[in-house]
Amino acid sequence: MEKIFLLLCLIIIITSNSINVDARHHISKKTKSKKVNNAPSPIEGSVNEPSPSPLSPLVSPVSSPSSNVVPSDPSYGGGPALNPEEDCIFDVMEYGAVGDGSTDDTEAFVAAWKAACQVESAVLLAPADRIFMITSTIFYGPCKPGLEFRVNGVLMTPEGPDCWPKKDSKRQWIVFYKLDNMTFTGTGTIEGNGEKWWELPCKPHRGPNGSTLPGPCDSPSMIRFFMSSNLTVRGLRIQNSPMFHMKFDGCEGVLIDQLSISSPKLSPNTDGIHIEDTKSVGIYNSVIANGDDCISIGPGCSNVEIEAVTCGPSHGISIGSLGVHNSQACVSNITVRNAIIRDSDNGVRIKTWQGGSGSVTGLSFDTIQMENVRNCIIIDQYYCLSKGCRNETSAVSVGDISYRNIKGTYDVRSAPIHFACSDTIACTNITMSEVELLPHEGELMEDPFCWNAYGIQQTLTIPPIDCLQDGMPLAIGEAVDYSCSI
Repeated sequence: MEKIFLLLCLIIIITSNSINVDARHHISKKTKSKKVNNAPSPIEGSVNEPSPSPLSPLVSPVSSPSSNVVPSDPSYGGGPALNPEEDCIFDVMEYGAVGDGSTDDTEAFVAAWKAACQVESAVLLAPADRIFMITSTIFYGPCKPGLEFRVNGVLMTPEGPDCWPKKDSKRQWIVFYKLDNMTFTGTGTIEGNGEKWWELPCKPHRGPNGSTLPGPCDSPSMIRFFMSSNLTVRGLRIQNSPMFHMKFDGCEGVLIDQLSISSPKLSPNTDGIHIEDTKSVGIYNSVIANGDDCISIGPGCSNVEIEAVTCGPSHGISIGSLGVHNSQACVSNITVRNAIIRDSDNGVRIKTWQGGSGSVTGLSFDTIQMENVRNCIIIDQYYCLSKGCRNETSAVSVGDISYRNIKGTYDVRSAPIHFACSDTIACTNITMSEVELLPHEGELMEDPFCWNAYGIQQTLTIPPIDCLQDGMPLAIGEAVDYSCSI
C-alpha cells in the first residue's frame, strides 16, 4: 500500500506541473496576441484623430504620471509576469520608423500616437541614436491620462522651405491639440533646421542690400500646444526653429522645466517660449539663447511664474506686444525671479501698441542679474514696427509693477531705465527697490527716461530715477475701456 500511495503522489505532482506549464504558455501566448492586435496598421497622412474618450479629472501638472505596476499572480507558480511598463511603451521603430534622418517617419509617429493615445500612462518613444524626420503633424486628443511623448533621439523638420511638403501648413510643425495630463520630455534634441528659413528675402534685412522684401513670409513655429491642460515639458534640447521654438495657446496648467533652447543671435522671430491666452504657467531652470524674445507673454495670460531662467543673447523677457490693431489685451499676476539676462537687446520689457485697450497689472521682477544689456528695464507704450504708426488716444493700462533687486551692467548705447508711458493713460504704482545698474564699458552713465510714469523709490537707484513722479496722476482714462476680467 505504501508503494501505491507514493506512486499516486508522484502522478499528482507531474500532473500539477503540466497544468502550470500549460497555464504559463497560455498567458504568454495571450499577451503576445494582445500586443499584436493592438498595433494599428500604418495610416496615410500626418493627422491622427482617435475616437473621443472621456477624460479623467484634472491633475496638477507638477505630478508625474504613475506607473501602475501589476504584481505577478502566485497562482501561476512563479511563471513569467506581465511587465506593464514595457507593454505601455510604444516605440516608433515598431510602427515602421526608419530613423536615418532622411526617410519620412511621419506615418510611423502618427500610428504610434494613435495606439498610445488609447492607453493610460502610455509612452510614445523616439529612441536614442536615431534621427527621425517628420513633416507638419497634428497630434490630436483627447487621450487617456498620463500620456508621455518621449524623445531620446533627434526629431527634426524637413530641410528648409524647398523641402516642405506643399500640402502642409508653413505656419506650424508639431501641434498637440486638446490634451490633458500629457508630458513632452526626453534626453534628445528637437531640431528645426531653421537656417534656410531665416535667409528668406522677406525676413528683416535679408533682402538685397539689407532690405526687407514684401511678400508671403510664413515660417513654422516648431512646437505648439493648443487648447490643452495640465502639461509638462521637461529636459529637452530645442534648437534652430524657423520661427517660435515653443508656443502655448489657450492652455491652462503648464510646467516647463530644465529646457535648453538655442538659435543664433541674429535668427529672426525665433522667440524661445511664447504664451498667449494661457493661465497658471511655471517656467523653471531653463537656458534660452535666441534671436528674439527669450520668453514672450501675450494677451490673455495670468498667474505666470518664471524662475531660475538664464536668457541671452536674446531680446529679453517681454510682456507683449499688446493691443495691436486696437485690440483688448489683459495680462495679470506675472512673476520673474532669480533670473540672469546677458548680452541682450532688452532686459525685462513691457511693450504695447497705441490704440489698444485692457490692462497689464500685478507684475513683479525680483532678483535679476543684468550682464551687458541694453534697456535693462523698459516700458514702451509706443511700440511700432515701422515709421508709419500714428498717434492714438487709447492705450493698454499699465500699473502695479514692482522692480526689486535688479543689478548688473548695461550697454551704454541706451538708457538702462526707460518708462515711455501713454499720453492718455499714465503708468501707475511703479515700485523701485535696490536697482543698481552700471555701464558695462566706459564711464557714460545715461540718465533714466520717464514719460507720464508714477510710482515710488523705496531705495535710491543707480542711476537715480528722479523722473519717476510721486503719487497718482490727476486723471486716468475711463475704467470701462481698460477693465479686464481674466
